[in-house]
Amino acid sequence: MSFNPSVAFLPLALLAAGFASAAQARTEPSFKCSPGMSSAAETLICQSEELSTLDRKLAGVYDTAVKKAANAAKTLKAEQRGWIKGRDECWKADDKQTCLRDSYTLRIVEIQTAYGLVPSTGPVKFDCASDGSVVATFFQTDPPSINATYKNQQSLMLAVPSGSGAHYQGRNESFWEHQGEALVTWGYGAKEMTCKKAG
Repeated sequence: MSFNPSVAFLPLALLAAGFASAAQARTEPSFKCSPGMSSAAETLICQSEELSTLDRKLAGVYDTAVKKAANAAKTLKAEQRGWIKGRDECWKADDKQTCLRDSYTLRIVEIQTAYGLVPSTGPVKFDCASDGSVVATFFQTDPPSINATYKNQQSLMLAVPSGSGAHYQGRNESFWEHQGEALVTWGYGAKEMTCKKAG
């Protein structure tokens, strides 16, 4: 009986091809990368393993939220289309990679907190003396986040590096907690409030 090396090594070749295909799937975003992408942002995402990973993560979070949203699924889908348009505006940014990374990170946290997809603590009330009170819910997102309410206004803030305590930053709000006391700034140019954890 003759020995055909091409046949003998065929399973190994198929196995190698399978590994290559799996590796490619792990590095590609949730959408198909091809020449002539619909936006410059998508082209950059396809070229970046970091951004592709974030895109796949967002796709998974979004799909989970759609299933959980029930009657609100239509609203979530419309919001997601709006977010994609905003994401694509990152092509105008000086640092496009950072713009896209921040956009994905915030959107993932927005969906996770809005639809209860991650563990949370709270709501926790912080009394700010004559300034009223701030109520915060803490979420185990990546990075950690809080959803704070002050005078019927809400702000989603993400954790930022700090020397001590937990420091969260929103668009124009900040919340810095250390040992039951929080320094809170609410609004552009607003004065800092000292708030103590109630109870």
